[in-house]
Amino acid sequence: MPATIETIDLCKRHGKLEVLRGISLTVAEGEVAVIVGPSGGGKSTFLRCLNGLEPFHAGEVRVGEHRLAPGEQNRQTLARLQLVRREVGMVFQQFNLFPHLSTLENVAEAPRRVLKLPRDEAIARAKTLLDRVGLADKLHERPERLSGGQQQRVAIARALAMQPRAILFDEPTSALDPRMTAEVLAVLADLAKSGQTMIVVTHAMNFARRAAHQVHVFEEGRILESGPPQQIFESPREKGTAEFLRELGGP
Repeated sequence: MPATIETIDLCKRHGKLEVLRGISLTVAEGEVAVIVGPSGGGKSTFLRCLNGLEPFHAGEVRVGEHRLAPGEQNRQTLARLQLVRREVGMVFQQFNLFPHLSTLENVAEAPRRVLKLPRDEAIARAKTLLDRVGLADKLHERPERLSGGQQQRVAIARALAMQPRAILFDEPTSALDPRMTAEVLAVLADLAKSGQTMIVVTHAMNFARRAAHQVHVFEEGRILESGPPQQIFESPREKGTAEFLRELGGP
């Protein structure tokens, strides 16, 4: 399988604090990579570096044929960032929906504005995706009238509307109660079965066990251990991995 996303010795600092310390990771087309680990391990920062939301200080990010290099953003790198962001969608902890737009308009907006799709085509795509995430009956609702789980499912449909090569999920259920968490994880599991390339930062160990192809354990800005779910959860090789899972009470 060709690599969709690859990082090589990725390093990131906040002042003197090393947030990422040489992260090398490859995600193949159609792969579900799940990132777990203690808080403060650099998981969210890593995702934000992948699509240029944060600059990094050393290493390289490859998204398909596009490359992101270290350093602050300038006019040349901004052009590359736009290309990368068309290839890599992102779903955040908070939903970040446009409050003045309906559910349908939230999903159709980027395809119309960025991809220049005709309005009718963008609306048709949005309806199909909202049906896919179980919200066909909420097309004309504003975000304030939706539950948190419903808003997050709209955010997922919005990311899918750009037809990205990969989608990054930054703890997409952390702000949700158990029932809403189950709703969102069901959508993610469906995407995984469909072959959507995804990198998911999560504390939902059951999802990681069921849906991941590879699990990467982050600790203090490094990859402590990587492997298929069975190895990570049943036979971890690193003491830090075993301690992390034990603190969570197991998968």
